[in-house]
Amino acid sequence: MRRSVRSSRRARSAARPTGSSAIPTGWRPAPELPMAERRLRLSRPVAAGGLAGLAVILFIFLAPASWRETQREQIFDLMLAQVADWRTHPPAPKLAIVAIDAASLEAIGPWPWRRETLARLVGAVSAAKPAAIALDLLLAGEDTRSPAALARRLAAETGNAALAALAPTLEDGDGLLADALAAGPVVLGWVLDPRGRDAVADVPVLAREGAAVPALWREQGASAPPATLAMAAAGAGTLSLPGDDDGLVRRVPLFVAIGDAIHPGLALEAMRLAAGASGYLLSAGPLRLTIGETTRPLPPDGLLRLVPAGPAVPVMRASDLLRGGADPAALAGAIVFIGGVAPELGALRASARDPLTPSSLLHAQAVRQIATGVMPLRPGWAAGAEWALALLATAAAVTLARALRPAIAAVALVGGLALMAAGAAGLAAGDRLIDPRLPMAAATLAFLATSLTAFSESRWREARLRRRFEQHLAPGVVERIVADPGSLKLTGERREVTALFTDIEGFTQTTREAGPEQLVAVLDGYFEGVTRIVGEHGGMVDKLVGDAVHALFNAPLDLGEHPRRALACAVAILDWTESYRAVGLAAKIGLGRTRQGLETGIAIVGDVGVGAKLDYTAHGEAVNMAARLEALNKELGSSICVGPVARAAATRRGCARSARSSCAGSGPSQCPRRSESRLPQRPARGCSAGDSHGGTAAAISPHIDPSGAGRIAREKEMTLWFSTRSTFVAIRLRSRAATGLAGAA
Repeated sequence: MRRSVRSSRRARSAARPTGSSAIPTGWRPAPELPMAERRLRLSRPVAAGGLAGLAVILFIFLAPASWRETQREQIFDLMLAQVADWRTHPPAPKLAIVAIDAASLEAIGPWPWRRETLARLVGAVSAAKPAAIALDLLLAGEDTRSPAALARRLAAETGNAALAALAPTLEDGDGLLADALAAGPVVLGWVLDPRGRDAVADVPVLAREGAAVPALWREQGASAPPATLAMAAAGAGTLSLPGDDDGLVRRVPLFVAIGDAIHPGLALEAMRLAAGASGYLLSAGPLRLTIGETTRPLPPDGLLRLVPAGPAVPVMRASDLLRGGADPAALAGAIVFIGGVAPELGALRASARDPLTPSSLLHAQAVRQIATGVMPLRPGWAAGAEWALALLATAAAVTLARALRPAIAAVALVGGLALMAAGAAGLAAGDRLIDPRLPMAAATLAFLATSLTAFSESRWREARLRRRFEQHLAPGVVERIVADPGSLKLTGERREVTALFTDIEGFTQTTREAGPEQLVAVLDGYFEGVTRIVGEHGGMVDKLVGDAVHALFNAPLDLGEHPRRALACAVAILDWTESYRAVGLAAKIGLGRTRQGLETGIAIVGDVGVGAKLDYTAHGEAVNMAARLEALNKELGSSICVGPVARAAATRRGCARSARSSCAGSGPSQCPRRSESRLPQRPARGCSAGDSHGGTAAAISPHIDPSGAGRIAREKEMTLWFSTRSTFVAIRLRSRAATGLAGAA
């Protein structure tokens, strides 16, 4: 009885959830993680995504302002060109360009032309009755090439009074050009020049309610036509065109300042003359410009942002007009710009529209935009909105990457980016320029960083999971777990399992006699072989406790015919361990035989523990019974003891016929000691299947049919405990009372 009590205690101890778990410590499917651990797992991808987004924002913030401006203007070019046709505009004024091109220079002569020639050209255009004429030419200084100009210069140099008196009677280029300018509404051009000292004609600019243009392009001087021409012209506007840091001209001045005086640009002055207005009116709140009947918003810097797209402006060759080869009627009612398109005139500018854009075309485009109300502005709140949107986009991208499946998250990200781009384009169509690239770049980088970090962690966990499980499960089961971690239910469930317990006979004595290195080497080989066999049969190594192996079948994943597989596994383990302990170090240290017990039943399986110390194990009567059956082998002298439910299930599934015996009781200690002289080994002393089983149990000797089919051969080497009545003893026990047991046949 004392020996049976010790065996029962050992069985109960073996069922405790201690030792090395087959499920990696702390590992659980994401939906079942505790909140603290889930936050820890999520923190790395989230941190990576947040840092990536912030890195983009910080990079843009620390980048040189000129680089930021260039990048911003380039995206504005693209946006404005794309949305140019999105909205309807009021009719644009009629525009035309009289071009001094290479053919005109070849026909008329090289540049600069004599002012008499320019006078004839202006006169020919004026004869067509245009709405206004704008000379996109700088006529700085007095004429020096006409007869009158030559006579005046010679008279001044020689002091010859006769030449001085003759000069007024000769052809005077400035005089002829002044007459031509006075004949029509002509705007003369001048340029900003810090060293210039020429006077510029004043044009009335009235400010109402304290309106002011705070960031005007301001210089201290200008180069302008002589007073003779300036007084004859109806207006004067600047020809200067500012270039951006990348060298492109994207803006045309509406107003500039010389000192404290405000002066209009060439395009704006041409519009004033065409509208018949006497001056300009500036209004505050917000800043607006009124020319005649037209009122438009005015940018704070007085520069009109050009749209790099639009209808072509009709062009007439200057030589054709001078020689009568063109119909001047095409210029009637138009705002006509006379300018150079040949390289010799130096009037070609690099713009977003074309690297060789005539400046007259840029001024003409400015007139069209003012007339049609296309006045792109960058609001004062735009920069702050872009930074704030970048932060929000970063947070949204990180959330998408963590909350949704990769494909859905990618689609959502693309949709969000498209929404930002569409929003920016819509604002551009409404003349409000917002740069969407910063939030789009921040969102994209944050999403990629989050996704890649999560992916790398997933791959790392997958590899780690695979390595851990491959030591305890069959490769096919590992593939199922890796492919679908959600198929694992580790939080607790009831399922039918077959528990298999092994133990090495006499291991305590072996540890006293064997050297440490020898013992460790033998155990390593032993566990490697046993766990491999368990995995090959679809089982899971639950624990390695000392010299014992605890295995489960049909957990954590479903396993068909698990009782049969468990029994076949036990037979295979027995065959292998007998071979293993017969040779090498195992034989040298006298490694004992392996005893096994297995039983099938309903158990509660799941992770048990606290914090990171979690252990996936099974609890239930079947598990306890398997431990008791393993211990019972010591009493029976057998190697495999099969519980009644496992035996019945294995038999139903085509396993070999096994011996029968029924017993009832609470443990091996309650089984009576019976012996039979015909038994070839130690007599069977019984086994307990528990009150709830009321079934059969079988114990199998070490000599098992190596076919692995589960058939138990009947050669003389094999001994079946609790076999048929004709060969062995059948013992039937019934519980009579708490005071004892009564035996039956």
